[in-house]
Amino acid sequence: MRTPTAFPTGRTLISVAAVSAALLATVATSAAVAQEPPTQVSAPALSGQTEAAPGALAERLIVGYKSGAAEASSNRAAEADATAKGKETGENVDFQRRLGTGAALVGLGDARSTTEVADVIAEFRADPQVSYVVPDRLNTPQADPNDTEYAKQWDLFESTAGMNVPAAWPTSTGSGVTVAVIDTGYVTHSDLAANIVAGYDFITDTAVSVDGDGRDSNPADPGDYYAANECGTGIGASNSSWHGTHVAGTIAAATNNSKGIAGIAYGAKISPLRVLGKCGGYDSDIIDAITWASGGTVSGVPANGNIAKVINMSLGGDGACTSATQSAITAAVNRGTTVVVAAGNDNDNVANHSPGNCNNVISVAATNRAGAKASYSNYGSLVDISAPGGQTSTGTANGIYSTLNSGTKTPSTESYAYYQGTSMATPHIAGLVALMKSANSSLTPAQIESAVKTNARALPGSCSGGCGAGLADAAKTVQAVSGSGTTTGTTFSSTAAVSVPDAGAAVESSIAVNGRSGSASSALQVGVDITHTFRGDLVLDLVAPDGSTYRLKSASTSDSADDVKATYTVDASSETANGTWKLRVQDTAAQDTGTLNSWKLTF
Repeated sequence: MRTPTAFPTGRTLISVAAVSAALLATVATSAAVAQEPPTQVSAPALSGQTEAAPGALAERLIVGYKSGAAEASSNRAAEADATAKGKETGENVDFQRRLGTGAALVGLGDARSTTEVADVIAEFRADPQVSYVVPDRLNTPQADPNDTEYAKQWDLFESTAGMNVPAAWPTSTGSGVTVAVIDTGYVTHSDLAANIVAGYDFITDTAVSVDGDGRDSNPADPGDYYAANECGTGIGASNSSWHGTHVAGTIAAATNNSKGIAGIAYGAKISPLRVLGKCGGYDSDIIDAITWASGGTVSGVPANGNIAKVINMSLGGDGACTSATQSAITAAVNRGTTVVVAAGNDNDNVANHSPGNCNNVISVAATNRAGAKASYSNYGSLVDISAPGGQTSTGTANGIYSTLNSGTKTPSTESYAYYQGTSMATPHIAGLVALMKSANSSLTPAQIESAVKTNARALPGSCSGGCGAGLADAAKTVQAVSGSGTTTGTTFSSTAAVSVPDAGAAVESSIAVNGRSGSASSALQVGVDITHTFRGDLVLDLVAPDGSTYRLKSASTSDSADDVKATYTVDASSETANGTWKLRVQDTAAQDTGTLNSWKLTF
């Protein structure tokens, strides 16, 4: 803790912030399960489709031949027929394989316009030996889950302020990714149990742990209630929060199990790491949890068998990010783990609150149901992204609904409840990161952060002071990193070294792109390799062929590291791909110089 406060008994207050501020959540006016009857949502099913019109866009056709035709049984005959029809239409048509029904699957080569496809379809339909010809269309699962309380999760699906999560599920559910929830631990809940893997209790002080012992392999949450004045003079009593369980449910509650809620990354696993207990938790325990979660070694703690690629920290306190905390976060990121943290609930600049002001984290602000900054949320230039955190001043249904327990002190029956806070916004982003990492396991933390920010949409409501790149969009972001968007992997690069003068004019390096058709990618990857002695001085812009600029990196006086070796994701779908692209680099402050070694564009 940064500013210890004495208990009436003389014992030091153990908190990361002012008591319940360590739990960056404000409990809704009713912490009980909502009383409205549950809404049943239809189960997933493949979408039914009717035959497309001749002008439908397709990559392949399914051709059924009449039973007496040679093409109905001979692959060679079907191949010859496809080739002949390709010559007639001027397209590269080829036989690919025989379906179980006997129909032929025919590829259309480079035929991509509706007119080209229509010509090929018409040629087949004119053949008296052809019984039918239809496009080979892509079916996708209809991802609305059958969880009975799903209709209460506006934060996932509502078009205004929701995070567009269901549209990401056909691409990724988070499978193969472990998320470490560094929080109050986990209280047993049947809507989470299937996705819980081994964690650890890192609380060393028994006065905080409440469970009567120090560190051990049991991260069960015994409750964090306290009596009036027990956590400091003038601080009122508080019931147990079951905070870590609420956070975990948002990330990975079991889904399509006909009960409760849906988790954002319901294919992922949760490793609960307990660092917060009665009155909060120590930095030292949090630092060890960060280290262990990401695969580092902690003395006296067995090796982690469930290394997390995502860490969720819905906690915080006042003051600067200390060197001790920053060191743990930087090491975790260097091991390949993305660290997602709450900006805080003080309606203040996040620069004044840790770990939301640390480097190498994704700092998350909270929005309400109108898509505006929630009144309590911290803000500022260090906020990276916003996500739904809820605001219950106009009704509990505007909070974030997740897994909980009904016990006021010790565990009782499992339940669900609306909470609000940047604590609730943070697991939305942690869940999104799990979806991304599952879709593309090669993503680095820097690439993940860049893609989350680049693919966000403008904040639907207002924000004074800075709410990051906007409201996170799960579907757009997952599509951008998974290869299911317009990216094809073609790379153009420049390896000509360019000196970056100290506090001088901007320098540029060019790449000529040719041989592409149409627009650039909505997830254009810009890889940058710069040697520099203080990268915080650098401003990087991508300049499109028409002169439009896209800011890749802004200057930051708090970023004292050297070198820039990163990949940025840019929505350049409004730009023509072919032409001369430029990387513009400027050093904005004195005393440091560098070299642009190379850069590349991957479409």
